[in-house]
Amino acid sequence: MNAPWKPGTPGNRDAFNAFICDEAALDVLRPVVIEMGWQPEKCNKGGLRNAVQSLSITASPNILMVDLSESGDPLSDINALAEVCEPGTVVIAVGQVNDVRLYRDLIASGIHDYLLKPLSPGQVRDALSNAQAVFTAPKQHDPAAAKRHISTAVIGTRGGVGASTLATSLAWLFSADEKMPTALLDLDVHFGTGALALDLEPGRGLTDAIENPGRIDGLFIERAMIRANDHLAILSAEAPMNSPLMTDGAAFVQLEEEFRQAFEMTIIDLPRNMLINFPHLLADVNVVLLTTEMTLAGARDAIRILSWLKTNAAHIQPIVIANKVQGGVAEISKADFEASIERKIGFTIPYDIKAATNAAKLGQTFADANRSSKAGSVIRDVAKAIRGVGEGEVVDDGVKAKSSLLGKLDLKALLPKKDKTPAPAQA
Repeated sequence: MNAPWKPGTPGNRDAFNAFICDEAALDVLRPVVIEMGWQPEKCNKGGLRNAVQSLSITASPNILMVDLSESGDPLSDINALAEVCEPGTVVIAVGQVNDVRLYRDLIASGIHDYLLKPLSPGQVRDALSNAQAVFTAPKQHDPAAAKRHISTAVIGTRGGVGASTLATSLAWLFSADEKMPTALLDLDVHFGTGALALDLEPGRGLTDAIENPGRIDGLFIERAMIRANDHLAILSAEAPMNSPLMTDGAAFVQLEEEFRQAFEMTIIDLPRNMLINFPHLLADVNVVLLTTEMTLAGARDAIRILSWLKTNAAHIQPIVIANKVQGGVAEISKADFEASIERKIGFTIPYDIKAATNAAKLGQTFADANRSSKAGSVIRDVAKAIRGVGEGEVVDDGVKAKSSLLGKLDLKALLPKKDKTPAPAQA
C-alpha cells in the first residue's frame, strides 16, 4: 500500500478518506480534516470492512484512515484492504488495542501509522501531516530499479510475418521461465491475437482505457488486465469493426507508465501503422524487434522502418528478426537482404508449420508448446538478448553488412528487365 507512486498521476483519487467506527472519534477527526483543507464529508461512519467494500468499486485516496476497532482479525482484514487499495496510498490505522506486537505487524504489512483511541486533535493532526509529507515527498531515484524494467516493442514489416507469435512467446518465456512480472500489451485493437494465442478472452480493459484514459491507474491495471499465469498479465481487445480507433494516444502512454510501475518487463505487440499515428509510443521503449520475412516487400519496409527509428527513436536498440525462413526458397538471400537494409539479421527463425499448428491446437504460445523445436530455441535466444539489453549490453547487429550486388535496395534491380535493344531496321 505504500509502494512508490508518482504524485499527480491522472485519475479520480481523493486527497483523503476515512472510515471510523464511532462518533466520538469522528468529532475529533473532522475539525482537523477541515484544517488540512480536505472535505469533512470524506469522514465516513464505518470501520475497515466498510473501507474494503467502498474501495472495491472506487479509486483509493492519497491518504486513507481506517478504524480496526470492530475487526476480529486486524491483520487478515488489512490484507483484504491491500487487495483493493492501489499502490502509493498512505494508510493510517486507528484502534483500541494497545499491543506492541500488533503495531509491529501492522507496520510490516504496509500500514504507515497506528493511532490508539481515544483520539486527540494533536495526535491526529501530527499523523495526517506526516502522512501528507510522505505522500508528496519526491521518490528517490533507484537506478537499479529503473534498470530492472525493460520495454520491448515487436513490429512486423508486413502483416502475417509472425510478430504477434513472437510477442506472445517472449511474454510467456519471461513470465514462466524467468519468473519476471510481465505485461503484454496488444495494440491491434480490432484484430489482435494476443489473448487468442493464450486461449483467453480479451475482456474490455483496453477499450475502456482508450475511452477513459483518466481512469488509468494502478487499480485499473490490476482489474482490467487478464491473468495468463502467476507472472503474466495481458491487455488486449477485440473492438467492434464499426468502432474506429478514436484516440490521441494518451491512453497508450499512460498504460506504459503504469506498466513500468507494476512490472519488470513489458512486451508491446505494435502494429506498424501505430508508428505513423502515435510515434510517442516508443519514447520509453528499450528494444524494437523488427520482424520480417526475406521478401522484396519485407526488405523495402524494413528499410523504411529502420530509417524512421533512427530519426524518431534513436535511443532504441533495433534487432532484425527474420521469421518463417525456409532454406533455399527465400525470395531474397540473407546476404542480399542484409546488404539492402545495411544491417545484420540478428536472429533467423526457421519455418515450422507443424509447430505452429501444434501451438494453436493446444491453446499455448509457440515457445511454450514447442520447447524442443529449433524455432523455439531461437526465440529463447531472442529473450536472452533482450535481457542483455536490460543489463546494459549493446546488441551487436548494427554493423553494416558487406556490400553485395544489390547495395541499397533497388526494386528495379530485382525485377525482370525488358529488352530495350532497338529493333533492327527493316530492310
